[in-house]
Amino acid sequence: MLLERMPLWLAHTNAWIVSAQGAGGECVLVDAPPDPRAILDRLDHHGIRLVALLTTHGHIDHVGGIAEVVKAQNQPVPVRLHQADHYMLDDPVGTSGAFGRFLEQAGLDLRPPEVVEGITDGERISGAGMTFTALHTPGHTEGSVCFLLEAEGHQPVMFSGDHLFKGSIGRFDLPGGSFEKLMASMAEKILPLDDDIAVLPGHGQSTTIGHERRTNPFLLQLRHQLGQSLS
Repeated sequence: MLLERMPLWLAHTNAWIVSAQGAGGECVLVDAPPDPRAILDRLDHHGIRLVALLTTHGHIDHVGGIAEVVKAQNQPVPVRLHQADHYMLDDPVGTSGAFGRFLEQAGLDLRPPEVVEGITDGERISGAGMTFTALHTPGHTEGSVCFLLEAEGHQPVMFSGDHLFKGSIGRFDLPGGSFEKLMASMAEKILPLDDDIAVLPGHGQSTTIGHERRTNPFLLQLRHQLGQSLS
């Protein structure tokens, strides 16, 4: 399996290239920061064909490259984004705050792609011979989603976007954010997961569910509130 992290743009946002077949095959892209040329160059480097684009949430540092990446393909590429965050893709400059002026200077094509499909909690999304389970985890934004990939013969991985990081959690002070919702999502969707699942976040380095369960101060506090053993 090919699994490549690309930290891109001003916020060093991770785009993830995922392929069960590896070089020369098909792939899924998780998030597309506003650095489409770098993404397209890596796809070309691997000789790999993009067949689906999964988006963890609608913030511009995760969706700003979608239009140009999709437009550069030789066939329609479905984009998946939770419907609660569609408004950010429709107006990326107006909803990106201070980042808006950098987008305007970059001259990117920010028009929404033709095919944007919503996501429902628990939905199984297939692409490039893989199946991802969508976990709706509101809190960072209303439409935040984590994607769980379980492929035979490989360690299960979860693309956590800006919901869970190594040693921390996503911001909840931006429009659509809520600490209470984020922690409720964490309790319902993340804490029940197996310890050996790798966590591939939207920023920074990878970790595991088990490591975060034992060391992440936010998860430790949550477990204490839930009355779970911390041993």
